[in-house]
Amino acid sequence: MSTFGLLQIGLILSCTTNISSLHCNHLSLQQSKVIESSLQLLDKMGEKFPQRCLRERMSFRFPEQVLKPRQKETVKMAIEEILQHIFHIFSKNLTLAAWDGQALEQFQNGLYQQIEQVEACVIKKQIHYFWSKEASRLKLKKYFQKIDYFLKDKQHSMCSWEISRAEMRRCLQFVDKVIKRLNN
Repeated sequence: MSTFGLLQIGLILSCTTNISSLHCNHLSLQQSKVIESSLQLLDKMGEKFPQRCLRERMSFRFPEQVLKPRQKETVKMAIEEILQHIFHIFSKNLTLAAWDGQALEQFQNGLYQQIEQVEACVIKKQIHYFWSKEASRLKLKKYFQKIDYFLKDKQHSMCSWEISRAEMRRCLQFVDKVIKRLNN
């Protein structure tokens, strides 16, 4: 390959890296807007929480401490993990949840895009090994497993989905609060 060809490739990679880093500098602001949109879509998906489902309520206890580490990269890894778990839950059998299909699809697409954005900006090389051993990751996994087991135990009933939807709303509100704190 000629020197000119290598120079062009180098320039393209340099520009891509600069554009990517600019995108990552504004990630928190973008994420905050997308979380707000996701919360609106969660509301739009279904109606008000059904009163008859109140007796089935369960306390999942979101592990808030996973979003309080000192390093921004660790917080970003936690947010990425949370979004992946939420996406996984909402990719399950939703036939008993009488939700607006279009809002659900937009919600899922928004989650996927958020995951992609965070993934692109997280410096995984430095943090990945640490995060994989991190107790916070295990706490998140346990939290979302509780929700998953709850759905299975209730045979993905309409009430179990409504309770899970309300819990995902709370979870996204925690994430939004942390993202706003990262902006300051």
